[in-house]
Amino acid sequence: MVVPASVTVQPGQRLTITCQVSYSPAGKGLEWIGSKAAGASSYKDSLKNKFSIDLDSSSNTATLNGQNMQPEDTAVYYCARDSQ
Repeated sequence: MVVPASVTVQPGQRLTITCQVSYSPAGKGLEWIGSKAAGASSYKDSLKNKFSIDLDSSSNTATLNGQNMQPEDTAVYYCARDSQ
């Protein structure tokens, strides 16, 4: 799995973090604050207007997009692959 070591954005800017895995079985998803697999999305209610997830199955990447980032959004964001 390849993810950036750190990303810094200024208040009000957009956040884009891409996670790439070497292999993702068909039908399995990559997860950030929500999950997205096989065309279905699921987000935590309090965050669904702030973040979105884009998947590119051809390159096995998941991109987390955040809007209007603020200092209180400072966090460690994890990308995880569903192995089930």
